[in-house]
Order: sequence, then C-alpha cells, then structure tokens
Amino acid sequence: VVLWFFVMGESRMEVTHVVPLEYESLSEGLMIANEVPTSVSIRISGPRALQMNLSPDDISLSVDLKDLSAGVTSFKRLEESLNIPSGLKITRISPSYVDVKLERVRDRNVPVRVILTGEPATGFIVKSFKVIPEKVTVSGAESELKGVSEVVTEGIDLTHVQESFSQTVAISYIGNYTDLKETKTVEVQVVLQPDPDYVPPQTEEE
Repeated sequence: VVLWFFVMGESRMEVTHVVPLEYESLSEGLMIANEVPTSVSIRISGPRALQMNLSPDDISLSVDLKDLSAGVTSFKRLEESLNIPSGLKITRISPSYVDVKLERVRDRNVPVRVILTGEPATGFIVKSFKVIPEKVTVSGAESELKGVSEVVTEGIDLTHVQESFSQTVAISYIGNYTDLKETKTVEVQVVLQPDPDYVPPQTEEE
C-alpha cells in the first residue's frame, strides 16, 4: 500500500508505504505467543525520481528470531533493517519497535466432554453415552496449555429422539496460542432406553 503524502518543492516528496513485517528463523520447538504487528507504516523522503522508481516490492522488513530462547525480546529501531536506495531517507516508521514473546511448544492430552442438549422423545431417557476417542491432544504455548483441562464437543441435540444413535461431532475449541493438534472430531454414541418412571396418559372412556 502506497500513500503519496505531500510534495516538498518540485524535486522532493514524501511517500508512505505499508510494508509487511515478517518473522524469520524461529527455532524449532518455539512459537510466538503474543500479538505482534504484521505490517509497518514507513514514510520515506527523497527526490521525486527515486521515489517514482521505488516499488513497494523493493521494500522488505523482517525480524530475525534465530537462536532466541523462550522469553520476551524487544526489537528496536526497525528502520535499521530496511534496505532502501541511497538518497532516500526514512522520516517515520510506525511501530518503531516490536516486542516478541517466545514460548515453548508443548502437547497435552485432555478429556473430551460431551455436550447434550434438548430432551428425548416423551417416554425415553439417556441410558449412557460414550465418546471415541476419550482424549485428544492440544498443542501450543506452554503457559496457555497449563490452563486447558478439557475440551468440549459441539452440542448434540436430543430433541424428540427415541432411539440410540452414533454421531460424528466437531470439537469446539478456540485457543489464543493453542489448538487441537490432530483430532478435530470425535464419535459420540448415545444409548436411549424407555423411561421406567414414565406413565403414559390414560385415555378417558365415555
């Protein structure tokens, strides 16, 4: 994205570019666990001729995460990482720095809790239900993973159901920096039985 900001005399001008910000060389076993900008706004001043020949594709900006360990690292003066033609000057960059929080990636096996909604048909009750698999793996930032004790299924509606059934249902899980590793769905087997306490309404005889 390029914004022609204003003209300085006849030969110089300022142009604002919105440049993608990339994060490179992240060590295996680590992940970014905070909100980081994906682009920066850069205002460049210089001769009109140089500005006209400068393509947004010629401007790139990256943050090198090589050899960093878990923790927060502040990258200041991002403009020093920019490579622009001689004769052009960066007059403003926003944001001018970025804090990157790295965390170890961990896995955790947690139980799946089945969510049943609604009531079966009159005269029937749920005898039992079973979920396959009973546990799934959640993977992601170590600190967030510590607070994950279970995942739940999307709701299974039992309204007016009067016989046992098996259904594939999605797991409802949204984490900030964690996600389901592989298994996204489970099979739920629901067994219904007649309600032993149910007394059908009596028909009045004339």
